[in-house]
Amino acid sequence: MPQQNFLNKALAAIKKDDSIIGLAVGGSWLTNELDEYSDLDLSLVTREKVSGDTGEMLRYASSFGKLLSGFTGEHVGEPRLLICLYDDPLLHVDIKFLTLSEFYTRIENPVILHDTTGQLKNIVSKSAPRYPDLQYQWIEDRFWIWIHYAALKIGRGELFEALDFLSFIRMAVLGPLLQVKNGKLPRGVRKLEMNLDTSDLDKLKLTIAAYDRASVVAAVDACIKLYQELRMNLFAPEIKKQGETELKVLGYLQWIKTRK
Repeated sequence: MPQQNFLNKALAAIKKDDSIIGLAVGGSWLTNELDEYSDLDLSLVTREKVSGDTGEMLRYASSFGKLLSGFTGEHVGEPRLLICLYDDPLLHVDIKFLTLSEFYTRIENPVILHDTTGQLKNIVSKSAPRYPDLQYQWIEDRFWIWIHYAALKIGRGELFEALDFLSFIRMAVLGPLLQVKNGKLPRGVRKLEMNLDTSDLDKLKLTIAAYDRASVVAAVDACIKLYQELRMNLFAPEIKKQGETELKVLGYLQWIKTRK
């Protein structure tokens, strides 16, 4: 596998660098789902803080293989992440630059590939990973305002923006909720085709629209229906529903539908 070949070369370089404490791999490597299309999710633990210095992050990354390009992950809320594309083989590799103290906070227990003095193994044995819970109230407080925004875009005829909205709702709301409903963590939304049962997947497909006003309206309606079903099945009674906002927005959307 190209991923293993890359790691062999990276480990050979790491073992010569005294500034590196350890290297660990997570993601699909942990779940035996690695295939020819998989990227690598690495955590590189260094003695001194490296994140924040893009040039230094790129220097480390360049020592692991033939680095074509790389950029930091502010767009996903993780500036410590360097998103890399290597050649020979062409491979996507995400490298998170951590200090030893930062390694305590993690969403999974990675496979430790290199551990100079056993410190990474010690941290894993003495602390537990935690994936952030899905914040249902956060979603409910925003969902109907987002739907109103979609109605505005439909009303004005800004269908490209409406199509982008539908993609966002699948990524930020419907995908994570469906993952939880199907007994998964609210992540890996890109693997919904593999994780959802047939009924849920068929419902999600209805939220995909063509560049056509009627198609976009139908997809927004499907988003609303699916969200209401998921809310009923997953949300605890203490989650405060934005009932008045919901009614007003649904009424506005109905009015938009009557306009040419």
